[in-house]
Amino acid sequence: MIKIRYLTNEEINKKKWDACITHAFNGNAYAYSWYLDIIHPNWSALVEDDYIRVMPLPIKQKYQVTYCYQPYFAQQLGVFSVSLLTPDIVTGFINKIPAFVKVIDMNLNSYSIPDVQKYPVLNSDNYMLDLINEYPRLQAKYRSNTKRNLRTAEKSKLTLMKGMGHEDIIALFRNHRGKGMTKWRDEHYQTLSRLMYTAIYQGQGVTYGVFNEQNTLVSGAFFLKNSQKLIFLFSGTNAEGRTTSALTYLIDAVIKEHSPGKMILDFEGSNNANLARFYAGFDAKKTLYYRLKMNRLSPVGNLLFKVAAMLK
Repeated sequence: MIKIRYLTNEEINKKKWDACITHAFNGNAYAYSWYLDIIHPNWSALVEDDYIRVMPLPIKQKYQVTYCYQPYFAQQLGVFSVSLLTPDIVTGFINKIPAFVKVIDMNLNSYSIPDVQKYPVLNSDNYMLDLINEYPRLQAKYRSNTKRNLRTAEKSKLTLMKGMGHEDIIALFRNHRGKGMTKWRDEHYQTLSRLMYTAIYQGQGVTYGVFNEQNTLVSGAFFLKNSQKLIFLFSGTNAEGRTTSALTYLIDAVIKEHSPGKMILDFEGSNNANLARFYAGFDAKKTLYYRLKMNRLSPVGNLLFKVAAMLK
């Protein structure tokens, strides 16, 4: 008989947890204990038997309502399994989310598909590129706009540096695109910095920077890395970098470095049409992951929760 337990953070055996994520057929970097500790301290979880399947639960409380939400810097969570994973099993885990969790809004991974008759989900787009082929074959499948951007980058005499300081990439983002990201606060940048530093220290993260002829940083990116996947987690580009197609140049160099190989380049999105077009330009293929939204509040409780949020 399947036994799924709810465990608080203190009750979780992190060694067994990480072993499950490592051996899970659908494991990803977001679900390792060290990663969750950074993006959502005191996360809790659902665990089946002796960690054969697990589901992290990023739970918080706001306006006296306990809710489960998707934390920053983790695109997909859901159920991770070292064996079979069916809609019935995923549904069984969702059924075990404690009753005190009243609002749920979280992304499930591509393999965590519940019984949609019981728990409808919203589809979200992701783009992935299999790096198994030789680089010339991969590049030949780039779309015309991507090839044109590469020619622009080559004329701009850009140079690439691997292993540059992660803080410089964060600063580049913050001083340009970040100015329009009103929801990002100092705490988010601090979390990102700690995440990047820890991943690099553990050999699970790598940075790249693109410099102009004057040796000024114009674009940079950070990738989460393991033996199966490169996740394009974060990047920053200034106006000159956009004009010279520096990010296209960077991603092309990363593809060249890691091909051929048994690795997937995960672009981590996107539902944004412009970003989707950019990622597809490298011949990345669209895949789906799923957003689960549930509201267990009473009508009155739900109204009060919404009013409290508006008055914040």
